[in-house]
Amino acid sequence: MDHKIAAAVRHHKAILLVFIALTLTLAWQASKFTIDASADTLLTKDNQLYLKTRVTDSRFAPQEFLLVAYEPKNHDVLSQQSFDDIAALSAEFASIERVESVRSILNVPLIGLADGGLSAGAADQWTIENKNFSPAQLKETFADHPIFEDLVINREQTATAIQLLFKADPQLSEIEAEITKLQEKMLQGELTDSETQRLANLQTRAEPIEKRLTATRNREIDRIREIIKPYEKSANLYIGGAHALGYQLINIVKNDLVVFGSAIAIIICLLLLALFRRLRWVALTATCCVSSVVMTLGLFGALGFKATVISANFVALQLILTLAIVVHLIVQYRETCEKHREWTQKQLLSEALRKKFKPCLYAGITTSVGFASLLLTDIQPVIAFGWMMMIAMLVSITTSLLLFPALLSFLKREEKPTPHKFAKLLLNGFYRLANQHGKLVVLISVVLLGASAAGLFRLSVENSFINYFKESTQVHRELSFIDKQFGGTTALDITYSPAKPENTDLDFTAQQLQRLQLIQAALTDYQASGDTLSVVNFTELAKQINDGKPLTEYEINAVYWTLDKDLRESLLGSYYNQDEHQFRVSTRVQDTTEGLNRSDYIEQIRADMRALEIPEGEYQMTGLFMLYQNILQKLFRSQILSLGLVYVVLTLAFWVIFRSLRLALIGIVPNILTTIAVLGTMGWLGIALDLMTMTIASIAMGIAVDDTIHYMHRYREETSHTDALYRTHHSVGYALLYTTLIIVIGFSMLLFSDFVPSIQFGLLSGLAMSVALLADLTLLPVLLKKFLPGKAEAVENESGLAY
Repeated sequence: MDHKIAAAVRHHKAILLVFIALTLTLAWQASKFTIDASADTLLTKDNQLYLKTRVTDSRFAPQEFLLVAYEPKNHDVLSQQSFDDIAALSAEFASIERVESVRSILNVPLIGLADGGLSAGAADQWTIENKNFSPAQLKETFADHPIFEDLVINREQTATAIQLLFKADPQLSEIEAEITKLQEKMLQGELTDSETQRLANLQTRAEPIEKRLTATRNREIDRIREIIKPYEKSANLYIGGAHALGYQLINIVKNDLVVFGSAIAIIICLLLLALFRRLRWVALTATCCVSSVVMTLGLFGALGFKATVISANFVALQLILTLAIVVHLIVQYRETCEKHREWTQKQLLSEALRKKFKPCLYAGITTSVGFASLLLTDIQPVIAFGWMMMIAMLVSITTSLLLFPALLSFLKREEKPTPHKFAKLLLNGFYRLANQHGKLVVLISVVLLGASAAGLFRLSVENSFINYFKESTQVHRELSFIDKQFGGTTALDITYSPAKPENTDLDFTAQQLQRLQLIQAALTDYQASGDTLSVVNFTELAKQINDGKPLTEYEINAVYWTLDKDLRESLLGSYYNQDEHQFRVSTRVQDTTEGLNRSDYIEQIRADMRALEIPEGEYQMTGLFMLYQNILQKLFRSQILSLGLVYVVLTLAFWVIFRSLRLALIGIVPNILTTIAVLGTMGWLGIALDLMTMTIASIAMGIAVDDTIHYMHRYREETSHTDALYRTHHSVGYALLYTTLIIVIGFSMLLFSDFVPSIQFGLLSGLAMSVALLADLTLLPVLLKKFLPGKAEAVENESGLAY
């Protein structure tokens, strides 16, 4: 190994040229790397619930839409000024190429005011834009309207919504129809090899079309914001819809990367300068970090990886990984410089690499074990994140161990490392605490472990998109307003599939309608259930028009078929599928509901279905709400409940690395403490485990393992000395301390982000590094001194130098 290290130092020019070529080549590939915030990126394509949702959507064909809510500031929502504004907005929205139609309070059919009611031949003419209804008539009509309340006008009649319905892409619709057919077949069993290949080909064909469509949607959202701007003087306007949320989420993540990424980079550079007091260490560290991130982005682009809400922080994580290795190399190099003042630069570099190659490699392997725990889930983006971080780890190790010495080879040796009194003072304090107050350290650790374990029982598994954003942000205001005023944000569907009526003249029987009424009544009983629509709303409207008298099943069926075809499709097409004889009850869950426990909410609905004696085979629950809950539960099981297995694997890895079961068991203790402390703190602070925070256990594990490996490896080298503990603290301890200070202070900038998951990431990763540092500089030395002592640990040595 020594001759290979020496060869790497000798050929520093060739290594530098290779890295320049790789960085430039992969920088070009990095342009292919994208951030995707769509729901599909969070799901495996063979997920049963995902497949059922796709099939349900295809049968009831809900059209793509965006919502623009209009809340007048100083005039009534049913006034002429509001109508003029809505008409003008609708005309401008309709000019957008992909918009098929614009639905608003002006053009929805007010059948209750039509001559002849539901059987009116031209019911679509009975609209505000075609008839001169009085404000009193409109107020009465919209009050408790079975269909339009919370859909086009809120319950208080203070705001109205304009719905933009978009044309489907014919080519994409054709491909998706074929994909859905194959996915529906997957629900019955496995596909044949040819069908699997066909599905993969169809998805490959769909991808570039979807990419173009996403770009078009983003331009449309920008155009809509331009259109509504002049009207903001007289009204508050809010944009809602899944694609609008995804676009805003990506913009916020990108903005955080630029603004806070730059701020963190500046602070890291300043801290490196303050700690090492040489510009060379700032420049070399920055070069290695930039090169590793650029090459990793290029690899991800070439391999087709996409960043999702789960993997959005991978750049920050890779900075931690690369920075940690480089700081360890700097500290080792400076220590070697102090010991061998007569050596050449090549000799110093060779010795520093020889000392640090194994611990850096071991730290990389064991850190990868932490991230490999992400592979235990069956959620594709989480698996992808695991692979992404393992690739990032490999790139960080390679860059640090090859590029760093290659760059340093062009510089003169550092003549005299400048001691840092503050760092030395801290390490002396940690040393004395570990050396003289071992029992106190153990007691504090046990108390911390107990308090953190208690916090684990307070952890909740929740996912609220509204809570991802600070209340001061535009996206939070928009999501919150539409959620509260227009019946919720996250779709939940119950598809009811009763047996077809024996009487073929009937589409639906009285018994089936009664069952639907009971299902809908049970659903609307919950505070979290927002706007809920089904065939029941149609029967309620018919009842209102019929002077409050319910229609018989024959009358309902007769009215259904006498309706104008377009009107029938508009009112009922999304809630009744004649071919499959399926009924859809659609609700939008209100994300802002205080104290909402989403898991309990789903279980209570299932309990209601059992109470109504509706067999499980006759209904299914699908939609975005169900999909996200399904993901969360799987993440919880794979990430939290599998921690024990991961620690067993880590212990085995330590055993192999150090060839000692005793050392392996000692080494795993700080890592368990760090992970439980982070998760316990989340419990006590009320930070829920969601799509963004669920992976923090793996991150904490990866961070803690790195510190432990470096400390234990150096301690083993020093056990032949009389002051092994002191020598370890005052060598590798500096690298641990510097890395932690740089990352914790640098990442504290994320606390100023508008994106709450970024704030939580900065807080929790800083906490993980701080706890790992304290555990590895206090508890770990106590355990090592007890079970693997040096020759005479009580010796006080004050000759150490700050590196």
